[in-house]
Amino acid sequence: MQTTRSLWLAIALLFLVPFDCALAQLPEAFSQRTPSHDGHEHFIRLYNTHTAERIDVVYRRDDAYIPEALAKLDYFLRDHRTGDVRHFDPRLYDILSDLTASVGRPGGEIDIVCGYRTSSTNESLRARTTGVAKNSLHIQAEAIDLRMPGVETLKLRKAALALARGGVGYYPHSDFIHVDVGRVRQWCFDCPANLMGSD
Repeated sequence: MQTTRSLWLAIALLFLVPFDCALAQLPEAFSQRTPSHDGHEHFIRLYNTHTAERIDVVYRRDDAYIPEALAKLDYFLRDHRTGDVRHFDPRLYDILSDLTASVGRPGGEIDIVCGYRTSSTNESLRARTTGVAKNSLHIQAEAIDLRMPGVETLKLRKAALALARGGVGYYPHSDFIHVDVGRVRQWCFDCPANLMGSD
């Protein structure tokens, strides 16, 4: 009887020890696969239509913005005419992230038409074209002009208005919308009368 018990104990230990070792290593392996399993990650994918650069970055975990990611985004959204960089209001990235989800394309790539503009760039644009505000929030790095491949710009505009998180401009002839973190308002540049009011 003693021999039988010893034999069963030896077999049990043979299988139990490797299993215990595997359990001990499980948290480490799991953390490598999902480094923020205790927090929710927010990310955006952008394409710069002027520089042909792309960025795919986690910019926030839970309520904490990630400084390194914000610095990369600041550079990505620089004034491409001068190379000047300014720190963007990170709430803009939340708007972009929520916008992709609102149009049924969560995490979808966004085409950036305009990010930061220096005062001199803004004045130059005002001299050559219409629809550029003298005190544009692009100068304060608080606005972004964008479109999304495969998504009608009008649909994008309606989704941005529904978020009600700042200004929304619609430029149908240039095929982009403007979003900013200023007061809630809207405008439609050179639009038919039926698009001038609220949807």
